[in-house]
Amino acid sequence: MKCPNCEGENSRVMESRDLDDGASIRRRRECLDCTTRFTTYERIEQPPLTVIKKDGRRQPFNRDKIAGGIYRACEKRPISVDQIEAITHEIEQAVRALGEPEVPVRDIGEIVIDRLLTLDDVAYVRFASVYRAFSDVASFERELARLKARSTPV
Repeated sequence: MKCPNCEGENSRVMESRDLDDGASIRRRRECLDCTTRFTTYERIEQPPLTVIKKDGRRQPFNRDKIAGGIYRACEKRPISVDQIEAITHEIEQAVRALGEPEVPVRDIGEIVIDRLLTLDDVAYVRFASVYRAFSDVASFERELARLKARSTPV
């Protein structure tokens, strides 16, 4: 690992910590040439994942697009950045757990919908209104009725 200060290649690891439930490691290093301290991250290299869009186009999987949609759905809600990052991580893990190199965007959307439903009703409705493209007020009302029926004790 090259030092960011002097580009020396001799460093020692001072401290290591697991992150993301062991999916990555944070290492605190010290350059043996100039004594600069710096941090490195080691992550498991995931195989490439391709998303099949509704129109048949294929794109590389982009975790940031999912996070962006969730951030918009959770805007002005009592949901922390840590919660959003955690749910985004869960969604990515669920998509990768499908075990397919190509995943339809529809399947990813359903995973997002399921996770948002457990997180926040308002965020769920916001995301669902875009994802399911409600065509009229009646379809929106049907979705709200389903949500109310789910949360009403029997």
